[in-house]
Amino acid sequence: MTTRDAGYVPDMQGLGGIPDEAHLAYLRSQVDKVPLDPGCYLWKDGKGEVVYVGKAKNLRARLRQYVTLQDDRAKIPLMMQVAQSFDYIVVGSEHEALVLERNLIAQYHPYFNVDFKDDKSYPYIAVTESDVFPAIKYTREKHKKGTRYFGPYTDARAARETIDTLRKVVPMCIGTCAEWKRVRREMDRHPDEAAVANLLQAEHGRPCFDYHVGRGPGVCVGACDTVEYARNVRQVERFLEGKRSEIVGELEDQMREAAADLEFEKAARIKQRLAAIDAIGERQEVMFPSSVNADLIGFYREETISAACVFVVREGRTVRSVEFILDKGLDVGEEELVSGFVKRYYDETADIPAEVELPVDLADADVVGEWLAEKRGRVCRIHRPQRGERKHLLDMASQNARHALMRYMVRTGYADDRTNQALLQLESALALDAPPMRIECFDVSTLHGHFTVASMVVFTNGRPDKGQYRRFKVRAQLDEANDFVSMSEVLGRRYSPERMADGRFGSRPDLLVVDGGKPQLTAAMEQLAALGLDIPVCGLAKSDEEVFVPWDETPVVLPSGSASLYLIKQVRDESHRFAITFHRELRDKAMTVSVLDEVEGVGPKRRKAIMRQFGSMKRLRAASVDQIAAVPGVPRAVAEAVWQALRAWDQEGREVAQRAGEKAATTEDTEAARDTSGV
Repeated sequence: MTTRDAGYVPDMQGLGGIPDEAHLAYLRSQVDKVPLDPGCYLWKDGKGEVVYVGKAKNLRARLRQYVTLQDDRAKIPLMMQVAQSFDYIVVGSEHEALVLERNLIAQYHPYFNVDFKDDKSYPYIAVTESDVFPAIKYTREKHKKGTRYFGPYTDARAARETIDTLRKVVPMCIGTCAEWKRVRREMDRHPDEAAVANLLQAEHGRPCFDYHVGRGPGVCVGACDTVEYARNVRQVERFLEGKRSEIVGELEDQMREAAADLEFEKAARIKQRLAAIDAIGERQEVMFPSSVNADLIGFYREETISAACVFVVREGRTVRSVEFILDKGLDVGEEELVSGFVKRYYDETADIPAEVELPVDLADADVVGEWLAEKRGRVCRIHRPQRGERKHLLDMASQNARHALMRYMVRTGYADDRTNQALLQLESALALDAPPMRIECFDVSTLHGHFTVASMVVFTNGRPDKGQYRRFKVRAQLDEANDFVSMSEVLGRRYSPERMADGRFGSRPDLLVVDGGKPQLTAAMEQLAALGLDIPVCGLAKSDEEVFVPWDETPVVLPSGSASLYLIKQVRDESHRFAITFHRELRDKAMTVSVLDEVEGVGPKRRKAIMRQFGSMKRLRAASVDQIAAVPGVPRAVAEAVWQALRAWDQEGREVAQRAGEKAATTEDTEAARDTSGV
């Protein structure tokens, strides 16, 4: 197996759609020879580079899901086109497979696995436990034997401030102190003199600056022996673990003992340390009434990028939050994203809580929990909160993840790069003469031929241009929904000579997108031909996200997760949103007129008063007779008549919906019969 740089991206030029059947057949023949044992598998591309690492309780069964395309994740068809071979490693249990999977992902950084977007080293707070006098330090390393690491932190300033505050509470040497380094060298040269180290330093040592200002314990001049210093180290480590109450209790006992022994200066110093701990507590939001020890991890996803935010709660207090940018987003399933992050994060940190709260249930939660419990030395439970304070804090973590992702995108220009990439990909995939700088998309919305409207949305330079949006009321008299007639009318009106010459409608589009498959595309082309216009046009089907083009019977399949697919879907979804909003607006207005105006005793004045009181038909329909009668100027008899009319309207709407469902089912049966008969 070969190693590679973390930035390796496999060649996916021209890939999309379904993998070649001959290629899959070859892989299936290889999978049939794989054992049924637990282990890890590594998919490789044509260059032998690892592009995906996974674990399995049954290697053959899991690999077979890939080569038979039974795995329904969106990335699998593309990944199986990239993958040309695989390796596997057999282990003794699923738990061992999980540990091995993390090591392999850390070694290869496979393209299709979830990983940190910025794969830099993160800051840690380290305690050099193997030294006679351990020091605390800020570092980005995480590999030295005999050193305990706390983190990772994503804010370097927060890590440094934590060290500074801790040394106010518990005097401890810092790794950058020249005198501490001198003492360390002496102890390394004469390890047998560790028991009398403080005596040697008292005789030959020099005081450091921190000792003079009260932040150093005086190791350099023998003012602190190894026993007392070890107690300080334990206090610092427990504080970094979130065990604040233990340190407070110990310091209070020491303060009382010092006061009882009439050592008032020492008692005053300890009181100042307690005040520093209280100041830290005031900056930490108390979220739980009980002593909760948990990590709550929220996520926010964009198309191919996402962010995770970890709220670290210890003893009921949010002691810190850390944020990470991930290199996968909506292009992978939510469970896969969450699972990948959890394994990566807890592989990096030694701070394992009693509970990990996540927004989704993990299929391998038991195995991951067992792995975390082994690292922690005690039980660790993985849980998905449904309500209460934990759910509230998890939602807050998701909001923070969203803001972290937005900051990253602005800082790096990610959105601009993705947009440019999308336009270039569309130019290539749709055989356009130039990148489509102006895209227009149309969608029709109707209720069985009633209140039929259409929307036109415009994207300029890959961004929504809302000032150019237009909406149309379809004038054709329709007895039932007819998207072809409606779309032809709307395109005829939009691209008529008058509209094309009207500056308010903007310039000629570089690409016209219609919502639908081949029939909708054909209708659009016929209308444009009748108008004598040569505008590039494509249709986007909702079911398989296939792009239909005039010059090929086979639809174009844009790669899953690609910038171009995301952009064209965004255009289509925006046109649908704009159309349905206008349709509902017309329908609600008509409903207000048709329902209230037919009620005896309700004229324009009372109708206006009722609508002013409730604000919308939705609220009015949910109101009781007493609430309607409370409207000034509406007698109870009229309120009862309004309530009855609304109930009758609701019943009629349910019957219409039921008939529509029966008609849709009949249509589906008919279409299925046609397909079967070959008509």
